[in-house]
Amino acid sequence: MNQRINPLSRQRPRRTAELSRGSVKRQSFDREPLERRRLKVPDALPIDETKKSPFKKITSAMFRKKVTIQEVVREPTSGGIVFRLTRDQKDIEILLIQDSKGRWTIPKGHIEPGETAKMTARREIEEETGLKNVSILTWLGKIHFKYRRSDKLVLMTTQIYLVQALDTHENPVGEKWMKGIRWFSFTDALETIEYDDIGKLMLIAKKKVRTGDY
Repeated sequence: MNQRINPLSRQRPRRTAELSRGSVKRQSFDREPLERRRLKVPDALPIDETKKSPFKKITSAMFRKKVTIQEVVREPTSGGIVFRLTRDQKDIEILLIQDSKGRWTIPKGHIEPGETAKMTARREIEEETGLKNVSILTWLGKIHFKYRRSDKLVLMTTQIYLVQALDTHENPVGEKWMKGIRWFSFTDALETIEYDDIGKLMLIAKKKVRTGDY
C-alpha cells in the first residue's frame, strides 16, 4: 500500500534550508571588516549649497574679502547750530532735526558750486527747517566725518555756524525724509545730539551767546 505524502511536508525542508542559507549570508555580512564596508561608500557626495549650516554662513561672512578702496572723495558741507532765546531771556533753546535713520543732528548739507559755506548754511537751514527769519552770527568751527561708499572712501568736512532764529513764534517745518524736528532746551539738546563733535561746538555756541562774543 502506497503511503500518501503531504506536499507541504516536502517543501518544508527546502524552506528551512533557504532560511539557513540566508542567515549564513547575514552573519557573514555582519562579520565583514569595517574597511571593506567603507569602500562601498562613494568617495564624495554632492553638496547642497542651499543647506549650509549657520556656523558656515557666519564664518564665510567673516572671511569674505572686502572691496578695496579705489578712490577718495572729498565732500564739503555746511550747516548751523540754530538757537532762540527763551521767554525769560535767561537761556537758549537749540533746534535739532532727526534724520531718516533716527539720529538727532543739526541742519546741514552739501556746498553747491558757486556757493560759499555761509551761503550754504543759510540755504540748508531754510530748506530743512522752514525758518526764513534767521541771522548768521559767527563761524564756530568745522567737524570731519569719514565713511565708505562701495569702493570709495568719503571724507566729509562740515563748516558750522552760530545761527539765531529771530522770530520766536515761527514754527519749524521739516522735510519729508526727516523723522522729527523740534526745539530742545540746551541741556536736553546736549544729551540728545548724536555727534560729540557737534556737542562740543554747542558748548562754544552757548558761551558766545552768553558773553555776546560774536
